[in-house]
Amino acid sequence: MNQAPPPEALSPDRVRADVAEILGCDPAELAPDENLLDRGLDSMRIMTLVERWRAAGAATVEFPDLAEQPELSHWTTLLTGGTP
Repeated sequence: MNQAPPPEALSPDRVRADVAEILGCDPAELAPDENLLDRGLDSMRIMTLVERWRAAGAATVEFPDLAEQPELSHWTTLLTGGTP
């Protein structure tokens, strides 16, 4: 069976930039442990990020993974496998 190569991991900078774009703010404004729901993130925007990140190679990311702990540091660790 011919398998596709594994996707490249998303970078912490990409995760931060994507969240900032969705929220309409500068990436530098986002604190790692800030609750993104308090910033105005809602379920529709989280789903937009899920779809974007799935297309970028994070095929297993699910809405609950992000919604249960809506902090940039958690999402970065989840998506990149590293530290924020």
